[in-house]
Parts: sequence; structure tokens; C-alpha cells
Amino acid sequence: MSANPASTTTDEPSGSGFRIPKVPFWAQIVAGLVLGVLLGWLARSQDIDWLYTTLDKVGHIFVQLLKLAVAPLVFFAILVSITNLRKVNNAARLATRTLLWFMITSLIAVAIGLAIGLITNPGSGTGLTPKDGKLPEHSGSWLDFLTGIIPDNVITPFTELNVLQIVFMAAVAGIAALQLGEKAQPILTLSESILELLQKALWWVIRLAPLGTVGLIGYAIADYGWDLIGKYATFTADVYIGCALVMFGVYPLLLATVAKVSPLQFFKGAWPAIQLAFVSRSSVGTMPVTQKVTERLGVPKEYASFAVPFGATTKMDGCAAIYPALAAIFIAQIFDVQLGVGDYILIAFVSVIGSAATAGLTGATVMLTLTLSTLGLPLEGVGLLMAIDPILDMMRTATNVAGQVVSPLIVAAREGILDRDMLNSASASPTEEPSEPREKVAVAA
Repeated sequence: MSANPASTTTDEPSGSGFRIPKVPFWAQIVAGLVLGVLLGWLARSQDIDWLYTTLDKVGHIFVQLLKLAVAPLVFFAILVSITNLRKVNNAARLATRTLLWFMITSLIAVAIGLAIGLITNPGSGTGLTPKDGKLPEHSGSWLDFLTGIIPDNVITPFTELNVLQIVFMAAVAGIAALQLGEKAQPILTLSESILELLQKALWWVIRLAPLGTVGLIGYAIADYGWDLIGKYATFTADVYIGCALVMFGVYPLLLATVAKVSPLQFFKGAWPAIQLAFVSRSSVGTMPVTQKVTERLGVPKEYASFAVPFGATTKMDGCAAIYPALAAIFIAQIFDVQLGVGDYILIAFVSVIGSAATAGLTGATVMLTLTLSTLGLPLEGVGLLMAIDPILDMMRTATNVAGQVVSPLIVAAREGILDRDMLNSASASPTEEPSEPREKVAVAA
């Protein structure tokens, strides 16, 4: 269907009028990063209290706006994604293979984390001692993890933002809706409408990401400074290098060899979600963008609407694989505890099985305490890493989100349902919502 010629002329500037060029979203994020670093350095070096407070408030408000939508977004996204599987042939096989690739990439990531930690000894020469550590406010154990899945009531998980319990309730509701069939259709229609409403509201928050970047990065620099980063230089470098190896090494290799997908085209399409994850430090907050870029990379919407929400709450290569592996080695060296081969196997096991405990929120404290308690390491070690955590969490979350796009892309390619024309043309920023939905790609076996 051809476009109306008259409509195209209305967008052209008339006469000699000047129109401000549109700045790409990625450029706005980069500008926010640069400005945040400069303002943070200025606030710290000149001891400007009002600037320090302003940066803190701007970043805090942005994160709070993201968190505001987390609980209902997770519930309705998981519920709708499960019910959408009824539209997909061989849904059970797709779900199983998605989980399998989640596990495979997690094992690779934790192996890289362990290797880097054993080579660099990040806990040596830091000047830190066990006295510098303190018990975390919230810790995790296998008993807490298993019993904490089931809520006491339906209200508390939403008020206390217990994402794991919200996922459980949404999964139960989704499976029940599938069993009811047509009787549940009014509820499903309402749920889909609420999900679209939440995603629309979250888009408005996402457009504020450049301002949020200024506040979050500026506050981190102003509060922590370069001296603190110096104390944790090796550990910080290890986390960033480990995440970079997974994101720019492992993922491209798997895409090129297993999925026969161009890594450059993948990053071209997925970069908006990755950069937003770096800034927001929230996989769940980034989820609408992650799903949009996944669909624009050619993954069918029916499958992406399941795989992305599922991945946003369970697929954590940065927070649940690389980071706890390095952190366990770091803390063991500070507390002078020798780790053996069995301990490293336990770390890998916890990383693959317990990753849902991170639940897509900012920070990975619960996952770290789960790892330390399993190994018998002092939980006071968590306190050693809390100060540097926001800086580490940016790279961890970016890696998480990249993996959440890679896995469904691989599965779709292997199953022959990947729209390669969509993949090859993926370039638009996901913050610019399309005016018309694209045609659905048939999902076949």
C-alpha cells in the first residue's frame, strides 16, 4: 500500500524555517554519561553540597519511577507471556530450549569469572581486612530461596517488591488461564490491555534516561570518588573484563556459529536495550525495550513475549554468574579462606540454579549471600563490596540484558522461526514506537 503523497509533504520544513535536528537516543545517553562524570567530579572536588544533593535526587527519582512499574509489569508480562504460548506450535520445546541456552551461557559466564579470579587474585593487596566487612541487611539461603517463592498473601509481594513471589503467582495464574480456555478470555483481554498501558507509561520514563544518567553517574562519582575505585581496582577491572568477554566474545561467537547471525547486526539492533540497562541497572525496568529490540531482530512476537519476561527474571550472566564467582574468590582471599575444586563446582551450581533469586532488580546482594552461605564464607564479606556495587552493577546489568536477547535469538534461529529480513533491517531506536504493528511471523515447528 503506497503512502499518501500529500502526507509526506507536511513533514518537510517550509520556506527557510530552521528545524532543530533530532538527536539519536544513544547520543543523548552518551551525553548524559559525560555530563554526569563532569558534574560528579565538580561536586566532589569543589565540595558543592547542593549539586551533590541534586544529582542524588535526580538519579533516585529516575530509579523510583522504574521501580514503580516493576511489580505490575512483571506480573502481567509473565501471565500474558505464558498464555501467549498457546499461539505457538511446540511451545514446550521452545521453552525447554530457551531454559537450556540460559543454562549453557550461564555456565560459560561463571567459568570465565572463575578463571579471571584465579589468575588475578583480586583480594590481594587491597589493604582491606575482615574488620572492614559488615553483615548485609538481607541475606539469602537455599531454604529462604525455596520457601520464599510461595507468598503468604497476594498483597505483600507487590508492596515489598518480592519479584520472585510475583513471578510465582503470575505463572500459576497463567497456567490456570490456559487450563480454563475460553472462560479466561475476558481476564486475558484485560491483562493484555493493562500490560500495554504499563509499557506505554514506562516508555515515558525511559525517555528520561539521559537525565537519569546524569544523576546516577554524577552521584556515583561525587559519592565514591576515584580513591574508592582505586582500592577495588583489580576487582572492578575483573568484573568489567569478565562481562566484556561474555558480551563481546562469547555472545558474538555463539551468534555467528550456532545461530548464523551477524554479531554486528545483533549489536546494532540490541544496543538501545544494552545501554539503557547500563544506566538503569534494572533488567525488569529495561524489559519493554529488551522485548522490542528482540522482536525487531526477527524473533516472533509470540515467542519473544514469553522468552524476554522469563529472561528478565532468571537470565543473569552478569549478576548471577560472573559477579558471584569473582566476589567469592575476592572475599575468600580477604578472610584467608582456601577454596578448592569442590567449591568452584558449587559456585557454578549456584549460578545456574539460583539465578532467579536476583529477580531483575538493581543489585545482586541476595545472589551473593546465597553463594557465600553455600560455600560457608563469612557473610560480612558482602559489606566489603556494597560501596563499589553501583559501579559494578551497571556493567553486570548490561551483560544480563544482552544475554536476554541472545538466547531467544539463538533458539529462534535453530528452530527456523527467525525472520532474517527483520534481523538484517533492524536499526531503529526502540524508544521510537512504530505507528503500525508489523505482521506476525508464523511460528512453526
